[in-house]
Amino acid sequence: MPPPIVVQVVVDKPLAQGFDYLWDDKALGGSPQVGAIVEVPFGRSLLVGLVIKVSAYSDYELDKLKGVSKVAPLPPLDPAVLRLMNFASQYYIHALGETIIPTIPQMWKKSDDWEKIPKKLAADEEKQKKKNKPEAVEGFVDEDHLNDGQKLALEKLRRISSNEFKAILLQGQTGSGKTAVFLNWLSGILEDASAQVLLLVPEINLTPQLERRVRAYFPDKKMVVLHSGVSEKVRGIAWYEAMTGKAQIILGTRLAALTPLPNLRAIVVDEEHDPSYKQQDGIRYSARDLAIWRAHDLKIPILLASATPSLETWMAARASRYEYIRLDQRAQGASLPRVHLINVRDPQTQFSPGDIEKPKSKSLITKTLANAVSQNLDNKQQSLILINRRGYAPVLSCGACSWLSRCEQCSSYMVLHKAGALGRKSVLSCHHCGLVKSIPSHCPDCGNADLKTLGQGTQKIEDAIEEMWPGARVLRVDTDSSRKSKGAEELFQEIHEGNVDIVVGTQMIAKGHDYQNIGLVAVLDSDSRLFSQDFRAAERLFAQLVQVAGRAGRSSKEGEAGGAIYIETQFPESAVFQFLLRHDVDGFLSFTANERKEAGLPPFAYQALIHAEAKSLDKAIQFLSGLKGFLKSRALINKGLRVYDPVPKAMMRVAGSERAQLLVESDDRKNLQEILEAMDLYLRENSQGRISKEGRIRWLIERDPISI
Repeated sequence: MPPPIVVQVVVDKPLAQGFDYLWDDKALGGSPQVGAIVEVPFGRSLLVGLVIKVSAYSDYELDKLKGVSKVAPLPPLDPAVLRLMNFASQYYIHALGETIIPTIPQMWKKSDDWEKIPKKLAADEEKQKKKNKPEAVEGFVDEDHLNDGQKLALEKLRRISSNEFKAILLQGQTGSGKTAVFLNWLSGILEDASAQVLLLVPEINLTPQLERRVRAYFPDKKMVVLHSGVSEKVRGIAWYEAMTGKAQIILGTRLAALTPLPNLRAIVVDEEHDPSYKQQDGIRYSARDLAIWRAHDLKIPILLASATPSLETWMAARASRYEYIRLDQRAQGASLPRVHLINVRDPQTQFSPGDIEKPKSKSLITKTLANAVSQNLDNKQQSLILINRRGYAPVLSCGACSWLSRCEQCSSYMVLHKAGALGRKSVLSCHHCGLVKSIPSHCPDCGNADLKTLGQGTQKIEDAIEEMWPGARVLRVDTDSSRKSKGAEELFQEIHEGNVDIVVGTQMIAKGHDYQNIGLVAVLDSDSRLFSQDFRAAERLFAQLVQVAGRAGRSSKEGEAGGAIYIETQFPESAVFQFLLRHDVDGFLSFTANERKEAGLPPFAYQALIHAEAKSLDKAIQFLSGLKGFLKSRALINKGLRVYDPVPKAMMRVAGSERAQLLVESDDRKNLQEILEAMDLYLRENSQGRISKEGRIRWLIERDPISI
C-alpha cells in the first residue's frame, strides 16, 4: 500500500498554523504541489486555501484527517511569490493564510465556478484578438525626442545590470519627463519576449492615463491592469495572465505588488512617496517596501520615481545605498511655476466694502486670488482650485445653543452634502463610518430653525466660484462627483479636452495628471494640514503642494513662464512654505531629517502600533496596559526600546467602537521584531483569532505605521 500523502494548507483565518489534509491523487487528478490553490473542509464549511507543504507524515492520526475537496484549474503560485508572502507574514505579524488568500481574486476563490473558468479564459482570448492596436497618444516621447537630461538619465539606467539587485531613485521636477525615461528603460528589458515588468501607481485615478501611454509605447506587448476598480472577472483574468507569464506588463495599485509574476525582471514604483502605498486594513503592508524586498530577493533592479521622495528613500539615495539619478529641468524647458503666498491675516488681500467686484455673498477666497483667477481666464487658461474637504460644509451648527452635527457613532462631525452628491436630497454624512441622516429642519437641542454651516468643502467652493464667474465652465472633481454618471476618468478627460475653465477638487486632482493648459493652481486650506499630532504632516503637505504646483504650466515651452500657484495661509513664514517658495525639495528634506534625528523619530527609529477596539475606551486602555505590563514582567523592555502608555486614537470612536493604541519604538529593527513576535504570541494565547477571550477586545499589530 503506497504511503499516504499529507498536505499542509493555510486558509484566510487569523490562525498562525497550517492544517493537515489527506491528498487523493486519483480523485484530484494528479500529485500535490506547493503553491496549489485548493478547496478544503474547515469546520462546517468549505474554504479555499493554499498548499504550503507536502509530506507523508502528520502529527495527527491519519484516520482523523479530512481530505482535500478540489484543486483550482491553475498552475501553483511560483516559489518567489511564496517567499514574498512568507516574509510579509513574518514582518507584518500577520498569519500566512490571511496574508496570501486575500491577494487571490474572488473569481479564483469561488470553487463552484472552477469548472467554468477555462471557457471564460478562452472567450476572453478571442475577444483580445479582435481588439485593434492602440494609436499613439499625446505625450508619447520616444528615445530620439528626449532632452539631454532625460537621455543622460536613461543612459545611467541602461548601465545597470538587469541581473542584480539595485534600487534607484529617479528624482525629477514635476513635468521633467520621468515617465518617458522609465518607459524607454523598460523597453530594453521587454525585448526579451518572456520578461515581465511591474509598474506600480499609488491610486486608481492615475492608472487610465498611464495605461494609455504604456499601451502606446508597447503596442505589441501584452499588458494587464490590476486594481480594485476593475470588475472581479477582469481582475481574475488579468491576475491569471500575470501569474502564468502571458502578460509582460503588469500595471496596478498596491495590490499588484503581491501578484505572482514568474518572469519578473524589473519594478517601477511611480510617486514612491505616496502614503496610498500603505494598506490601511487587513495586513497593513507597504507595497513600496515589499516591492523593494521582492527586487532584492529576485536580484533585479527597482526604480523609485518621485518629484518629492519620501525622507527614507531620499536618505538612502544620499547615503549611496540607492543609485541616485536626477532630472532637474522640465521636459520642454519651461520654468517652474511661480509661488505666491497669500497671507489671509493681511487686510489688503481681502475684499473691502468699497470693492465694485465684491461678490454678493461672503467671499470664500481672497481678493488677491480672485484677481489672479480673472487674469488667468482672460489668458484662456484653466485654473485648478484645491480644497481637501469634499461635501458642502464640514459642520452644521446652531448659533443659539452651540449644537453641532456630531456623528452618533464616531468622535467626528457629520458633513453637509448638497442635493445630488450622495443621492437626490441634501444629507448629513459621516466620512468615517458612512452614517447618512436627513438634515434637521431645526436644532435637535433647542428647536432653533436658523441652522448655519461652518467651514467649507468642494461643493460650497464650487457654488462660490459659479457666483463669482457666472460665465466660466466649472467642474468639481471629488469622490462624490466621480461616483455619479461620469466616472473619474471622464471628468479628467473633460479637463484634458479643454471643456472646463475652473476645476475645483480634492487631492484627486493633485497627483500625477499631465494637464496641458493649467495656468493657475490655488490651495485654499493648507493650514488645516500644517499642524497635526502626526509628525509626518509637514512632509505630506510639502509633497502635496509640490505635486499640485506641478500641474501648472506643463505645456509651456523653453523661456515661457511655467504657470503659478497661490496658497492661502495664516502662516507664510512656516518652513513648508518657505522651502516651497524656492522649489527647494532637497533643502526641505534635509531640514526635516535634522528635526527627526533630534527627536529620535523615523527613519532614525522603528515603530509599531498595537490597536485595540472595545465597547468602552476604558476597556481598550486597560487591555493595552495589560500588554505593557506583560512586557515589563518578562523584562522585555530593554535599553533602546520604548513602550509608551496607551492613549485614545486621534479618531477615538468609529462606528460605535472606542479605539486606543500603544506605541512601541526601537532603535533597532531586529529588536523590535523580536518584541512584536513575543507580543503576538502572548495575545494569540489569550485570544480567539484577534479577539481577546476576556473583554472581547479586537486587536491588531501594525508595523511601520504612517500616521500616529
